[in-house]
Amino acid sequence: MLKKTRVVIAGLILSGFMGAVIPTQAFAEDRCERRIHEAEAKLRDAVARHGEHSRQAEKRRHDLEEVRRHCEHH
Repeated sequence: MLKKTRVVIAGLILSGFMGAVIPTQAFAEDRCERRIHEAEAKLRDAVARHGEHSRQAEKRRHDLEEVRRHCEHH
């Protein structure tokens, strides 16, 4: 009886940890996706305002690549 109780308690603790990890990963993925979309929007805006090969568009391309690289590693 005592062994079953320990197994049940260990299972509850483990499921609690897993429940805390999964939403954190989902939140990080959502945050990265939002940052990528924002960087893409800024790039589109820079191209529309200043041209495809402008200094501003090149900076926004660089920023977008930085965000993508960051999100791949996290």
